[in-house]
Amino acid sequence: METFEKILIPLDGSSCAENVLLPVEKLALNLKASLALLRVVSVHTFPGVDPTEAEVKVVREAESYLQKVEDRLKAKGFKVDSHVRYGNDAEEILEHAAQNDIDLIAMTTHGRSGVRRFLLGSVAEKVLRHSPKPIFLIRCT
Repeated sequence: METFEKILIPLDGSSCAENVLLPVEKLALNLKASLALLRVVSVHTFPGVDPTEAEVKVVREAESYLQKVEDRLKAKGFKVDSHVRYGNDAEEILEHAAQNDIDLIAMTTHGRSGVRRFLLGSVAEKVLRHSPKPIFLIRCT
């Protein structure tokens, strides 16, 4: 039987993404698993805007956000670490999972369909299709 000792939780800063936290807390408690929070960021700059400055700003904002979530989870007794990666969401989630002994990826799906999903893509779907790791998916409500 497969054990789940470390659960990766990709978050995008939205309340929708945070919907996965409560079910994962219950799961992690039962499995005695640690949690790894991940925020993937990128920035599109306009002419006249320093791209390095913009990248540093979004990374700092992501670190601050994750620290707040991490503090809440640690206050509940969970072992938690946080990471910010820069780049394409799905690719960075998959790469982080492969490089960090992740046993399970837990995330939400926004539930887009039709044209919106075609135009915006689905990070959850890309992770689901390409991950060799098990996926725990919660639909955003």
